[in-house]
Amino acid sequence: MKTLQRFDPLWGALAAVLFLASVLGFGAVLPGYLPLGHPVALLGATGVPHALAFDLLGFVLPGLLAALVAVRLLVRVPVTAPWTLRVGGQMLVLSGLAFAAMGILPLDPTDIESPASQFHASAWMVWVLAFVPGALMSGFGARRLPGWGRLAALHVAAGLAVLVGAFVLQAVMPAPVAQRVAFVSWAAWLAAVLPVAGLVRQG
Repeated sequence: MKTLQRFDPLWGALAAVLFLASVLGFGAVLPGYLPLGHPVALLGATGVPHALAFDLLGFVLPGLLAALVAVRLLVRVPVTAPWTLRVGGQMLVLSGLAFAAMGILPLDPTDIESPASQFHASAWMVWVLAFVPGALMSGFGARRLPGWGRLAALHVAAGLAVLVGAFVLQAVMPAPVAQRVAFVSWAAWLAAVLPVAGLVRQG
């Protein structure tokens, strides 16, 4: 446990860098791939060159690291904390596992209605529907603890940003762009949350 705690500031940053670098790198080498015109999932879709590598580096490993980040957040929750903080943390764990599942259940680019594509879409939906309420519940719960204001603000801001990117912005911009807003917001939360939590614990 002490070893895990020593590396706490790095887990989320590693997950965020893996995901963002995978999207940029694999997108750059895939012929015809438009960074703002195609969904991220296309990079790991069945039959796409290097899809297995992208699924591992872009979805599975970042998702598992995100689940670890959420577990490390749960460890920091005081026994006297509001139940919303603990339940929110558990939903964040589920969100990380759902993100990893997107790499285990790749999209079928030849048939968007196929079971494979539907399974991938379901994993994406679980990721969103677990992260948004998980982050918001964690944020509202953290607000009730002295000295947890910055962590609360980070949770709430990330939850709202992912919510807007996943469901609101698609009405005013292309879906792949809106999806990237949600993903980048999640990655920024991942990179920042444990360092901010560490400051709260010290204060």
